[in-house]
Amino acid sequence: MLLVSGFFACNQNKTESEKASLWLTTLDKNSLLEKKEIALENKNNDNKKSVPTVTVDTSQTFQKMDGFGYTLTGGSALHLNKMSDSARTAILQELFGTSEDELGVSYLRLSIGASDLDDKPFSYNDLPEGGTDMELENFSLANDTLNLIPVLKEILEIAPDIKILGSPWSPPVWMKDNKDTRGGSLLKEYYPAYAQYFVKYIKAMDEEGITIDAITIQNEPLHPGNNPSMLMLPEDQADFIKNHLGPAFEESNIDTKIILYDHNADRPGYPISILNDPEAAKYVDGSAFHLYGGEIEALSKVHDAHPDKNLYFTEQWVGAPGDFTKEMSWHTENLIIGAPRNWSKTVLEWNLAADENQQPHTDRGGCDRCLGAITINGDMVTREPAYYIIGQASKFVRPGSVRVASNEPENIPNVAYRTPTGKITVILQNTSEEEQSVNVELGEKEVNIQLKPGAVGTLVF
Repeated sequence: MLLVSGFFACNQNKTESEKASLWLTTLDKNSLLEKKEIALENKNNDNKKSVPTVTVDTSQTFQKMDGFGYTLTGGSALHLNKMSDSARTAILQELFGTSEDELGVSYLRLSIGASDLDDKPFSYNDLPEGGTDMELENFSLANDTLNLIPVLKEILEIAPDIKILGSPWSPPVWMKDNKDTRGGSLLKEYYPAYAQYFVKYIKAMDEEGITIDAITIQNEPLHPGNNPSMLMLPEDQADFIKNHLGPAFEESNIDTKIILYDHNADRPGYPISILNDPEAAKYVDGSAFHLYGGEIEALSKVHDAHPDKNLYFTEQWVGAPGDFTKEMSWHTENLIIGAPRNWSKTVLEWNLAADENQQPHTDRGGCDRCLGAITINGDMVTREPAYYIIGQASKFVRPGSVRVASNEPENIPNVAYRTPTGKITVILQNTSEEEQSVNVELGEKEVNIQLKPGAVGTLVF
């Protein structure tokens, strides 16, 4: 139960207290994005002496947010598309709508070709063994038209301004030195053709009414053991961008953002080394990260080295069957709070949907324990940890929100924003093992809330 303290400080000019809202999630699941209306009181400096105080300073501003969301994998789209029309419409509205009882997902990542959460690997230019197609005459989105594109079009009817990022797991195998969907590297003689492959993808999606806001060059370029996958060293990514992809986008008047790396925070030197090359950097919007290795603070190292470039957090999985206490705690502290505090413009979970058996996935390395934000069994939907992890932010931190300063009392990680409508939103967490009273101050106003151990709250002024 949420307890709200009264401060009894009167404001002679007001007959009714201003209100704030707290949306609370507790680790025992007794509260799951539960809304509480609370009074916004005049500040009482005596409270600072006894309880942790989060002070929001809107005069200090940082990055503008692009959004929070998921990867819409081929498998996610398959399960959604198999639902009845009414059930699919209902869950998509719940996920992407922006009313008070909807999640407000505002950013999606797609795989360019197959990811490991498709039933089999494919590209948009698959050929018989030994074939090549330098002019990409056989390029086709046919696989995506079965499930992905129809579902995306339904999503766009609900959220027409949603931003979409595309990431490839592998180029067509005929472009690779091992001629396999798994591992290998892109042959330099096919750099020009692969640059045009991106151009064709963006244009073909545009013809379907789908705008690709950004692309990464390669999903997890230092993990060639997945299926599909590819090894791409930083010097090769730099060469590909500055001599092929960047010029190809420029020549075709494509303004889709080019984003580097798309892998773990333990190798910040990978994107920094490319951004140190001004001929490559001029085409690059920023760098993307996962957190299967390293610490989230590494994102700030990249920002400090190149403060003119953006940062994105693009993937983190929840392992089936899903430990709500562990996942809600870790993902909130490191991603929902930690990534934006280290300059990230997005936080994306992997992945949107799976079935009760975590199908489909590819053989020879596809993820067989990747739990979706929702589990779909026919028309039945189960909301999993990542649903609430993202929902704690996506409902309230709308695209265009600007991160503002806030201090970090011990055991109360937090992050604060000014939204496009002028509201102040603070996401805060109690990481201690004791119930904690917390003050949140904004100017001459404050609220006091009680957070159970591990509880997460989103406070909206």
